Parts: sequence; structure tokens; C-alpha cells
Amino acid sequence: MSINWQGVYPAVTTQFNSDDSINIDSTQRMLDELIKDGVNGIIACGTVGENCSLRADEKRTVLRAAKEVINGRVPLISGVAETTTRFAMEFCQDAEKIGVDGVMVLPGMVYRSTEREAIHHYQQVARNTALPIMIYNNPVTYGVDIGIEGMGILAEEQNIVAVKESTADTRRITELFNAFENRFTVFSGVDDIALESLMLGAVGWISGLTNVFPRESVAIYKLAKAGRYAEALEIWRWFLPLLRLDTIPTLVQCIKFAEQLAGRGVEHVRAPRLPLPQDEKQRIQAMFDSGMQNRIDLSKFNLD
Repeated sequence: MSINWQGVYPAVTTQFNSDDSINIDSTQRMLDELIKDGVNGIIACGTVGENCSLRADEKRTVLRAAKEVINGRVPLISGVAETTTRFAMEFCQDAEKIGVDGVMVLPGMVYRSTEREAIHHYQQVARNTALPIMIYNNPVTYGVDIGIEGMGILAEEQNIVAVKESTADTRRITELFNAFENRFTVFSGVDDIALESLMLGAVGWISGLTNVFPRESVAIYKLAKAGRYAEALEIWRWFLPLLRLDTIPTLVQCIKFAEQLAGRGVEHVRAPRLPLPQDEKQRIQAMFDSGMQNRIDLSKFNLD
């Protein structure tokens, strides 16, 4: 199965009203702005989209709304974060009917799988949908690592085409290429090592902080792809303090609050997540203000 996923794919937030209901208009407006700012694809219903805080019907509603506003301009990939393999299979089948372009599949939620169980989960999902699949390999958060041998087993499934590499060990990217050459499309999944990952051969970056600064994220990607690493590094060093927010347990609250500061959304999250305490907001506000004060002039890079 051939795909052409590459570039910067923000893992977008799901916008809520003050009563916890989904604000579809705000969510669609945010997606439209990101696409106009140059992102190459959209990840809906991921961790940042609070997938596990959405009811089954709400997940389908969010996907339909995303499909409508994207309207074929960029690929739409849906996160798949279900508690059982059967639920994951059913969700992928519904996502296929809605018309998404692919799915990013997590291991079973709540129960911490062994590698053998996670491989079985991915196999069963792959065999029950025609959609192209990205494996989300994040042992830091989900407690199971699909290693090189495991990826070799999954390589036998034709529609498992990509991996979001989130081990936080950049050596894994080279190991994937050494073992499989270009069999898998490799995306970086950790914001604060994205530049290093792109330099090592990752062709895409799934990012949380792109929701706040999409143009800078796209500029880093374009410069890295062109081998203009010194220029990419200038933007990267400016961006890194904020990118670190993507690697802590409160990443969703941090990203949503930063979105609010940027006028791109609101900070409201669903419990058990709670709004950030005031001292944490003040810290992020200071980081954001510093970023705005020292923001890089992207026009000097001639990226068009």
C-alpha cells in the first residue's frame, strides 16, 4: 500500500464549551486556520484531542466535522485509542466509512499489554480495515515497546505503512531504516527531539505545539528537508522551551492554554483533567510572552 504522508501533522485539540459539550464550530475553525498556515496533515482524536475523554458517538462526530472542514485539502488521520481490540476494529471500520485517510493506532488502553499482545492487537485491527495504519509506538506513556523484531512481524501486514516513533530514543529511527529501509514511513512523535529525528531520516513530525505555532513548525520541517540545518536550528532553539510542554503529563492542558494565549482556542478540558494551577499558567505565560517577544522573522528564510 502506497501513501504519501510527510511533513508536519498537528495532533489537534478538541474544543469544548464551558458545559463540557464539544464546540464543533471552534474545532473546525481551528483546523481551517492550521491548514491555511501550511500544515501538511491533521491528526484528530489523538491524545491531545482527548480521545479517551470522548464518548463513542462523539469521536465519530469529531471525525465527521474534521472531514467536512478539511475537504480533501490535506490527509486526515484519526487516532484509535480503545480499551479492547474489538472496539478498535469497530472504530476503524466506522472511520473508514466516514472517509478518513488513515488511522494512528495505539495499543489497548487501560490494560498494559505485553509486546506479544500489542502485536496481536495491531494485526487484528489491520486485518479488519482497508485503511492505511500508522503504529503509535510510545513505551514511555503506554508501557509497551514494539521493537525491531516486532515491527518485522507487523511488516507482513500490507496496510501497516507507518510508525509514529515516540520511544524518545533517536537511535530507533536509524534501526528502523537499517532493518526495513523504506518499508515504513517514519514520523517523529516527540516534540523536543523532532529536529534531530528529521535529520536522521524521519519524513514527518506529529506535533502538539504546532497547534500554537504552526508556521514555525512548518518552517523547521522545510529547512530540515532541504538540508538547511543551521537555519532550522535558529528557529528550533527559539521554539524548544515551548516544545518541552509536549513531554509532560499535563501536556493537553499546557497545549490548550498556550492555544488560548495565541487566540487559537480555549483551555477547557474534560475531567479528570483539570485546568492548570495558577503558578503553572504563569510559567507558560512567561514562556509564551518570551517567545512572542523574540519571535523569528520567517520571511528571511525564503521558504516559498
